[in-house]
Amino acid sequence: MMYSLARPLLFSLAPERAHELTLSWLKTAHKMGLVNSKFIAKPVTCMGIEFPNPVGLAAGLDKNGDYIDALAALGFGFIEIGTITPRPQAGNPQPRLFRLPQAKAIINRMGFNNDGVDKLVENVKAAQYKGVLGINIGKNADTPVEKAADDYLICLEKVYNYASYVTVNISSPNTKNLRSLQSGEALTHLLKTLKNRQTELAEQYGHYVPLVLKVAPDLSTDDIAFIAKQLLAYKIDGLIVTNTTLSREGVENLPFGDEAGGLSGAPVFEKSTACLKTFAAVLKNQIPLIGVGGILTGEQAHAKQQVGASLVQIYSGLIYTGPDLVQDCIRAMT
Repeated sequence: MMYSLARPLLFSLAPERAHELTLSWLKTAHKMGLVNSKFIAKPVTCMGIEFPNPVGLAAGLDKNGDYIDALAALGFGFIEIGTITPRPQAGNPQPRLFRLPQAKAIINRMGFNNDGVDKLVENVKAAQYKGVLGINIGKNADTPVEKAADDYLICLEKVYNYASYVTVNISSPNTKNLRSLQSGEALTHLLKTLKNRQTELAEQYGHYVPLVLKVAPDLSTDDIAFIAKQLLAYKIDGLIVTNTTLSREGVENLPFGDEAGGLSGAPVFEKSTACLKTFAAVLKNQIPLIGVGGILTGEQAHAKQQVGASLVQIYSGLIYTGPDLVQDCIRAMT
């Protein structure tokens, strides 16, 4: 109810400013004890982790882990922060975030703007949250794609002891050539390198942190078959399906519909769900799947579950629907 009153004001502001202001208000309200969404328990075991419910926050909303405690108070079963890179970077020039309200969609070309992995680790250590925390890692924009594995290794090593699971983001469309890591020798090398280091870190710290891959929805059937084969070969622990899309289907004639970047929100639901269904058919329950992309209702969260997702994540839907979406999705899932 409160969000429906605040949304017109927020939508009157530039999207990135509204994003910052909303998180600031949420953090203040949480400190004052005003955020206490009813927590719904619906436990799910996935990747060897006990999730208190199957609905999580997707990466991108809290890039640096500045708002973990406040976001957790909304009732999520898990929180994913990032994408984080080894060194701080400003991201792409503004404006880089666009609302398409007629389609309940967002286009972003943020470009992994973040304060660097060391700052994120400081924030995680300072948070009171003791629930399931995913940390999403990427590469710096000025790191050649041929050396991408080096950046992912730096991040993996630094966040390993503070994460419940680590997500390897190779699917953002807003870092040049990043999506090339989804195919061929580049993917094989990256997964092999990270899996070997994960094994060493598990020995070093005495506990195992699952490694998850996040892929794009803009994949062919052959792409999906190849990625699935590599996931199985290197025993990757989970797969997030999907990131934003480069497609403009459904928004072609809308204001800002031709802006560069990744499209999220309602228009990506069918595409991301079809991708999820294909991965599920190929992987045959051998790797847990996390469904994300275009969830604006509880029924859509359940639809992701029906085609193979063990867990779901939301982000853009929160902007259009508000925090009640969390509880709606939990209730709808079995």
